[in-house]
Formats: sequence, C-alpha cells, structure tokens
Amino acid sequence: MKNSVIYIRTSTDKQTPELQLRDISSLEPPNDAIILEETLSAWKENVVRPAIINLRDMIKVGNVSTLYVWHLDRLYRNRKRLIEFLSLCKVQGVKICSFNQKWLDAIQRMPEPFNEAMFDFMLQILGWMAEDESKTKSERVKMSVRETEKGTFSYKGNKWGRKALPKQTENRVLELYAEGKSIRAIAAQVQIYDGNKNGRPISKSAVHKIIAANRA
Repeated sequence: MKNSVIYIRTSTDKQTPELQLRDISSLEPPNDAIILEETLSAWKENVVRPAIINLRDMIKVGNVSTLYVWHLDRLYRNRKRLIEFLSLCKVQGVKICSFNQKWLDAIQRMPEPFNEAMFDFMLQILGWMAEDESKTKSERVKMSVRETEKGTFSYKGNKWGRKALPKQTENRVLELYAEGKSIRAIAAQVQIYDGNKNGRPISKSAVHKIIAANRA
C-alpha cells in the first residue's frame, strides 16, 4: 500500500514543527498522511537521522506515493545527498510537494516526456550548484587561513590545532620520565585541568609527544 508522507525536520529544540505543518497543510495533503518528524541537523555527516532513514526505506520498497515537505533543505542541506534522494524518488515514482519550491509541482504536472526531461535538468542544476558550492567553500577556507612561525591561524585570529599543555605539566611528565616511570604510569599520575579546575588524566599519546619533543 502506498502512503502520503509528511516529513518535518527542525534543527534545534527552539524551532517548532507546528509552523512547518501549518504551511504544508496549504498543499492539502490527505488526512491519513503519515507524519515523520525529527529534531536533528541535516548537514553533519556523522548524525544518524532515524526519520529520514525510515522515509528512505519506505520509498525503496514502494510504500510512498507523495512526499510533503516545508523546504527541500529539510531533507538534506548537503546538495549531493539531496540529489541522491531526489533521484531515488524519481526512480520509485514518488511525487514531491514542497511549500517553498512550488515549481516542483509545475514540473511534475508536465506531460511525458517533458516532465522527466525538466526533472533531470533540475537535478543537473543542483549538481552544478553542489560542485560550485564545494569549490567556493574550499577556496574560502584557504583564503581565511594564515600560516606563521607561531602556528596556523583563522581569519579571526584563532589558532588552529590543540592548545599547548601548561609548561608545569610538561615539566612534571619529564620529571617522572627521568625517574624511570613508564608512559602508562605517567599518564595515570599526571592530571590536566580545564578552566573550571576539573582534572582528568593526561593521555598516553600526549605523554609520548612531550617526551619525544624533549629528547636530546
């Protein structure tokens, strides 16, 4: 059985899904439409999004006829991932209705084969935009970085990389190493403190780096 699905995504707890539902209701989805909702980022690569995974699985097995969204970026903000998703919808014959991209409906209402040709053209445009966006972002990062003898800095003056350990921490590591302590024993004994004076054991890799940097 094929279903109509409303997909809603908010990025933070402060955003309200009700606003998206209100706008999507103007597209007149059926009363029995399935609502999939989540509050997660669509940009970060390592975020698991159960609702979008469920939606993709439903589409793959042919259980979705129409998909309603507030904006295409609610599905994916990464253009390449969005193109892959839209291509999947095309293959499975899923109609996409977006409150903010009403031109999608105009394309899908075109007679065959013009509707497919225009949809493919739209995907190509999104692909070009994704490639250009990636190149532009890379160039901006390169232009914003300044390398000096003191390290690498962002355009705001923030130093890249991990902060150096306090000199007293390095000295304590070297003292224990001179006493014949192993790296494991030193890591268990030396503490690192943050701005709130919360302590945690120094890592074995940090101990190794300090020792290696101070060898004659």
